Amino acid sequence: MEYDQSVIVPESYKVLISEEEIQKRLQELGEQITRDFKGKTPILIGILNGSFIFLADLIRYINTDLEVDFIRISSYGNGRESSGHIKILKPLSADINGRSVLVVEDIVDSGLSVQFLRKMLEAFNPVELKFVTLLNKPEKKKVDVSIDYVGFDIEDKFVVGYGLDDGQMKRNLRSIYYIEQE
Repeated sequence: MEYDQSVIVPESYKVLISEEEIQKRLQELGEQITRDFKGKTPILIGILNGSFIFLADLIRYINTDLEVDFIRISSYGNGRESSGHIKILKPLSADINGRSVLVVEDIVDSGLSVQFLRKMLEAFNPVELKFVTLLNKPEKKKVDVSIDYVGFDIEDKFVVGYGLDDGQMKRNLRSIYYIEQE
């Protein structure tokens, strides 16, 4: 029996990436990450709050031992545009010195968060530091950052669902939606 989420999807929301497309792509990413981290025990660092669903589903497709930790940063507040100012709201708990690290982001747009995270985490001396994002907005980049694994390149639209929020709501939608301008 399928769960009907139509009661919480406003008419202005249009499907950008379906639940089935997401799961298919996660399987592909999981296989690639499994190959790349073969013989290692990586630590995956989820960036809260948006990445928790992506991380939970992604690790089910990674066929190697791994650890998980979380960092919470904010550059949006409750707005729809990045402020460009990044605050650490929950620091890293794990020791990543000498470890293989994979940072799990829900979305990369300006690149400022990735740049900030790379600089901060490199100070802890991981043996390798890679980044995976579910969504990438290439045309929105303000800084040139390297992303090792990209789920989907998307246009510069405000997106919600599958962990991404609109004012802290709609994270529980199973597909990714864009909001059609009224």
